[in-house]
Amino acid sequence: MSEQINERQAPKQLRDIPLSVLDLAPIVEGSNATESYKKSLDLAQHVEKWGYHRYWLAEHHSMPSVASSATSVLIGHIAGGTTKLRVGSGGIMLPNHAPLVIAEQFGTLESLYPGRIDLGLGRAPGADQRTARALRRDLRIGGEDFPELLQELREYLNPSLSDSPVGVRAIPGEGLNIPIWLLGSSDFSARLAGMLGLPFAFAGHFSPNYTLPALQTYRHSFRPSDVLDKPYAMVGVNVMAADTDEKAERLATSHFQAFLNIIRGDLKPIQPPVDDMDDLWSEFEKLSVQSQLRSSIIGSPDTVKKELQELLNSTQADELMITTQMFEHADRLHSYEIVADVWKA
Repeated sequence: MSEQINERQAPKQLRDIPLSVLDLAPIVEGSNATESYKKSLDLAQHVEKWGYHRYWLAEHHSMPSVASSATSVLIGHIAGGTTKLRVGSGGIMLPNHAPLVIAEQFGTLESLYPGRIDLGLGRAPGADQRTARALRRDLRIGGEDFPELLQELREYLNPSLSDSPVGVRAIPGEGLNIPIWLLGSSDFSARLAGMLGLPFAFAGHFSPNYTLPALQTYRHSFRPSDVLDKPYAMVGVNVMAADTDEKAERLATSHFQAFLNIIRGDLKPIQPPVDDMDDLWSEFEKLSVQSQLRSSIIGSPDTVKKELQELLNSTQADELMITTQMFEHADRLHSYEIVADVWKA
């Protein structure tokens, strides 16, 4: 499949595409949300200086390691502390919300920070079933109504898309040019984004097995629209970079522990790195975590450069979105700086 993509498009180099950031405002052991928000803003200010294109925040709920649950509020915090970085959602889980509320929230953000706000939308709950019920979702539907919710939201922002007067207006929001992206970890949103001619962002950082099939579905189903005349695909990837492969591998154990704890149902803040994960997981757990994170790029600058280019070769992505989970804020900053240096080189 990657050969088909390569035949269809000329090879790209890292320097040819934008790099962006996905942040979950991680909470580390011994810290709290207040400190996480300070670190997220500091990271955003650094990556803006290093040339990253956008900074997205993801909606998750009831997770002690994630502080980005009130995603729209946090987007405003990051946008207010930066000057040119595009800031948005990666994503808002639309079935958790009334479309009118999202139209108003992002209309407010776009009015405060014109030309800098992105609205990435997903259809998963971003939570377990009990939390999803607390969010007032109709659990009998399970995301199947996402296309209808999306259409309702788009009509609030652009009433001309409606066949009849909507009657309810999003103020602010109506008439504003807020880019809408569809996010996915399978082919559902890939096909919908293609049919609607919208940009598509794939969660390659936790769904690597479906990356190439979803991109192929998106590109094959794409129809030009007022938004795009050709497909535009962004791929998410975990990157843990350090000065040496050995140090990067050790720092990455915090990320591995986070996924291990999800598998065990033992949710807790981000844990410090360890010398040997084999002291923590069983063989089955190891295979499960490594399968879900097998596309992660972990290593020195040379390793990161090589593997990022290989990812670009196979996906021919129009943009890469880097997500990095590390225990120490300084290590996380350094990882993003290494990626920026590799990209510019």
